[in-house]
Amino acid sequence: MSGLNRTLILRTARTPRVGSSCSSLSSRSSSCQNSGASSRIYCACLLLLLLTTPRVDSSWWYIGALGARVICDNIPGLVNKQRQLCQRHPDIMQAIGEGTKEWIRECQHQFRHHRWNCSTLDRDHTVFGRVLLRSSREAAFVYAISSAGVVYALTRACSQGDLRTCNCDPHKRGRARDERGEFDWGGCSDNINYGIKFAKAFIDAKERTVRDARALMNLHNNRCGRTAVKRFMKLECKCHGVSGSCTLRTCWMAMSDFRKTGDFLRRKYNGAIEVTMNQDGTGFTVANKAFRKATKNDLVYFENSPDYCMQDKTVGSLGTAGRVCNKTSRGTDGCEVMCCGRGYDTTRIKQITKCECKFKWCCAVECKDCEEAVDVHTCKAPKRAEWLDQT
Repeated sequence: MSGLNRTLILRTARTPRVGSSCSSLSSRSSSCQNSGASSRIYCACLLLLLLTTPRVDSSWWYIGALGARVICDNIPGLVNKQRQLCQRHPDIMQAIGEGTKEWIRECQHQFRHHRWNCSTLDRDHTVFGRVLLRSSREAAFVYAISSAGVVYALTRACSQGDLRTCNCDPHKRGRARDERGEFDWGGCSDNINYGIKFAKAFIDAKERTVRDARALMNLHNNRCGRTAVKRFMKLECKCHGVSGSCTLRTCWMAMSDFRKTGDFLRRKYNGAIEVTMNQDGTGFTVANKAFRKATKNDLVYFENSPDYCMQDKTVGSLGTAGRVCNKTSRGTDGCEVMCCGRGYDTTRIKQITKCECKFKWCCAVECKDCEEAVDVHTCKAPKRAEWLDQT
């Protein structure tokens, strides 16, 4: 019962984001005042339905679909502060657009062997559809990886000199020391603090326009994503001296490959903690007292995920029919798990691979093209009666 109440609270709490419906609601309510008792009951029910029906918000994520055509007024779902930042910093929006493509690819890589595989919807302003309406583990991961992606993209653009408002980290100057001894700061240290600062201002702006449980969850997971990038900063050095003898070193701070951030957040997804709002609405308490308290580095969520087995428009699930599975695996990519017990079809295809490779002096490798037959296993579609139950 508590889970049901929490779900209702979460969904009704998001309704302040519905802007355009207010005028239509007011016009309907005025017409109801001039009607009879039955009409007033009908209008009251309609009003309640509109207030409690969740809607998928448009998101800044759509910037990635616009490519080089980022026009701030054409990006749906931006709040005033986001639109102002967009208009003031068009070069940064270009970097965010490129970064969006990168973090979506990383999300899809991390979940490539799972029923939910971070699928996006073409020409859809929400990018992921209704699947993120639920305050689930998947929503927690997407908000974290998207925030991390913006930090990574902006920090990289700063170092490459693509942005007018930032460049290399100005604090990495003079001499410093590590476990190997002293070194001189040189080169171009990645300005991670600028990336974090702008990402926080831009991404969190929408969540700070409302005060509800989902906004608090998104803010927490956004922060987790931002700090994940900084966690993998590394010191890179170049040696100077006779025969490269490292008597002198010039060093700089650099971001690691984004894959490390993706792997880290994927582990955090596995260990995400289900929480509820505390009594004063300012923080979280763990839903199951047997589990540890969530820290600032943990992903948090409110609602359990659907199983994603069937196509279900109400939760945004695309189902697993037609997905490729591994017949011999017992993991999430195995046919038993991926296909949800529905079975699988096997198709034999011809595949061209490189074989009989030889090293040729100097300096190339020559290979022959060999043809082999490979079995591909794909999940069966559900029976029609089962499918209709989910649509």
